[in-house]
Amino acid sequence: MAASETPSPQTAICGFDADTILIRGQNLVDDVMGQHSLTSAFLLQSLGKMPTARQVELVDLVLVTIMEHGLTPSAVASRLTLHGAPESLQGAVAAGLLGVGDRYAGTAALCGSILESLLAEDDKTAAARALVADYRERREPVPGFGHPIHTGKDPRVEKMLGYVDEDSAPLAAAKALEAALSEALGRALVMNVSTVLAVLMLDAGLPATMMRGVILIARCAGLVGHLLEEIERPVGNALWRGAEGAVAYQPD
Repeated sequence: MAASETPSPQTAICGFDADTILIRGQNLVDDVMGQHSLTSAFLLQSLGKMPTARQVELVDLVLVTIMEHGLTPSAVASRLTLHGAPESLQGAVAAGLLGVGDRYAGTAALCGSILESLLAEDDKTAAARALVADYRERREPVPGFGHPIHTGKDPRVEKMLGYVDEDSAPLAAAKALEAALSEALGRALVMNVSTVLAVLMLDAGLPATMMRGVILIARCAGLVGHLLEEIERPVGNALWRGAEGAVAYQPD
C-alpha cells in the first residue's frame, strides 16, 4: 500500500452475502441460532469472543434485576408518549430510553467508571478516601450509595452479592469506597443496586463504556411490557391529569 493511501474502513462485527450471515466469524444459522441465548449472542457480538457460562449468568442477572422498578420517570415518559401518539410504539420506547441517565437507571455505568478508576490504583483505600473527599468538596453525592425508596437496605443487593466471588477485585474496590464514604459521613451508608450492578458487569469482563447499553437493553424490555399494559389498561390520561393537578400555575 502506498504511503498516501488510506485503509478502507472495516467492521469485525457482521458480514453477509447472498447465502451466509457471519457474526464475529460465526455462521448465524449454523453456529448462533439455537445455540445462543439473546444474552450470549449479545456478548459475542459486542465483545468479539465466545462468552463463558459465567459471563452469561452474570449479565443475565443484571438484565433481570434492572428491567423493572415500577412507574419510574422512564416508564412514565413512555406511557405518556404512547397516550399522545398511540400509533408510535417505537417513539414511546425511545422516549423512555432517553430518560436513562446518571440519576435514574444509568447510574451503574457511572459506578463502573468509578470502580475502574479504583481498580487502577495500588492503594485502593487511599484512592477511595480521595475520591470521597473530592465529591464532598463539590457537594455532590457519591453515585451508587443510598436509595430514595430502599432507605435501609436495597433488597436486591444481598441476592446479587450471592453471585459475586469472595475474591472479586471489583467488589473489593466497592467495599473500599463504601468504607471511605461511611468514614467520612460518620455513619454507615451501604452500596445500592447500581454499585453492585457495576461489580457484576466488571466481573463479567464488561467495560464501563458498555454498561449503560446493557441497562438500556433491560429497560427496553421493561418498557415494552409497560406499553402493552398501557394499550390494554391505559393509565396515561391519569398520569397527565395527575401532573396537571400537582403543578400550580404561578406567574413570575
